[in-house]
Amino acid sequence: MIDRLRSIHGWVIAISRRITWLPPLAARVTVGAVFVSTGWGKLHNLDRVIEFFQSLGIPAAEYQAPFVAATEFSCGLLLVAGLATRCAAVPLAVTMLVAIRTALWPELEGVIDLFGKEEFLFLVLLGWLAVAGAGAVSLDAIAARLLLAPDVRSDAMSPY
Repeated sequence: MIDRLRSIHGWVIAISRRITWLPPLAARVTVGAVFVSTGWGKLHNLDRVIEFFQSLGIPAAEYQAPFVAATEFSCGLLLVAGLATRCAAVPLAVTMLVAIRTALWPELEGVIDLFGKEEFLFLVLLGWLAVAGAGAVSLDAIAARLLLAPDVRSDAMSPY
């Protein structure tokens, strides 16, 4: 029985090592597509977004709304492409922090309520992408392979 479990464990480990490219790709494309969509929607409805931001008490809403819309759209595109992923994840994470603080905070009764909110889940994924990078299937990875000499490349210095 133990030998059978070891065999299954070895098989699971071998498979998981072959698909390490998949989680970062899925996270980037999923989160990026959501932000492209929300950014596009905001860009085409700026008057309503400005009113909403004003209702939340966000200062200079007439400047913040187009800035947030453009940030969501452009950084979302960068995430989908896997280009400058770490840099693109940071402003998106900031928008999620602001959304949590301004729009969600009054509704929350405790920390556990926060964990089920999509804004918090996006924040977690963006944090992971900012730290871990875009992964092997990305323009960041292609650029790293083209720009870094083979003797300079290492996991510690990898930009993706």
